[in-house]
Amino acid sequence: MKRGRFYDLGTVRSKTMALSKMAGGAIVLFYLITEEMPVNRDIGFWIWFVLLVGVIMAVDVLLGKLISAPLGRINETARQMAELDFSAHCDVDTGDEFGELSQSLNRMFSNLHSALNQLEAANTRLEKDVEQERILLAQRKELADSLSHEMKTPLSLIRAYAEGISEETEDKKKKRYVKGILDAAGRMDDMLAALLDLSALEAGAVKLTEERFDFVELVETVAGRLLLDAPETDDFFGAGGLRPIRYELPDERVFVRADRQRMEQALNNLIGNAKKYVQAGGDIRLSVCCEKEFVHFAVFNQCLPLKDEELARIWDKFYRSPDNKSKGSGLGLAITAQILSMYHVDYGVQNVGGGVEFFFCFPMVP
Repeated sequence: MKRGRFYDLGTVRSKTMALSKMAGGAIVLFYLITEEMPVNRDIGFWIWFVLLVGVIMAVDVLLGKLISAPLGRINETARQMAELDFSAHCDVDTGDEFGELSQSLNRMFSNLHSALNQLEAANTRLEKDVEQERILLAQRKELADSLSHEMKTPLSLIRAYAEGISEETEDKKKKRYVKGILDAAGRMDDMLAALLDLSALEAGAVKLTEERFDFVELVETVAGRLLLDAPETDDFFGAGGLRPIRYELPDERVFVRADRQRMEQALNNLIGNAKKYVQAGGDIRLSVCCEKEFVHFAVFNQCLPLKDEELARIWDKFYRSPDNKSKGSGLGLAITAQILSMYHVDYGVQNVGGGVEFFFCFPMVP
């Protein structure tokens, strides 16, 4: 909406020219009128002078509205823009050069705001990329150090057994040395396979499938297979060995939607870890219960409580308890943590009465 009839004029120059002509015409007109008035010459002059002052003041007011006011608003907006006040907006809408300048300032500032946002987003991405690169370098160094440390023992065993074979003449001892070499090589092979699997999971190179299956049945299958793998002797299941696993399972079927093979791998690692570290004659208890929309899985093994340092590091790659460094590769729990993290579910480990409990929750489906 225009502010007045003068604003309909196209340019500032045309407005000032029209105003100056109107002022000049008004002065001449007032002079002619005062000359024809029936008063003496001095009084006519003062009447004309008063009218002249009025014209000058009117012209000054109009020039202020036409030029000074728009320039003032434009100048104030430019100052705000120079200070990067992104709330700044020039509202001069005169339809002349001042209006065009106002629109140009608004467009320029909008483009600057957009460019700054893009630059900030690019900087954020760059910072993340740099941080990711730093993390990857640290992980590579850690991996190299860990591999060097972990491979040292089996390689030393292989070398020692190989030297023993070259110097031994008794066939029975040679067979024992060969078995030692095969065991050490198998340990290295298992460690490398687990490490490659974990690296693929961490890099996102593994796609998790979606399958609806009975979670309770899977738990029973994994636990049963681990028990079948145990030596069938009285020493194992008797007072000096492992007691039978105790179950606390729901009677109804509980369905989840996930990658069945990866969930089986996670359960196998957790239950296998409990079986590996349970104290002699200790209990292992499995628990599956439903809480609202989630199924809660827990496995308990009777043993000494873990220290705070162990609880904080137990999911780390290659970490093993200082008291049990000879057991496992130290990758099973790290793989389990990565699988559960990919599903964004809660998991953890805690000391409970008389032992340690690993647990996780998973959403149920109909």
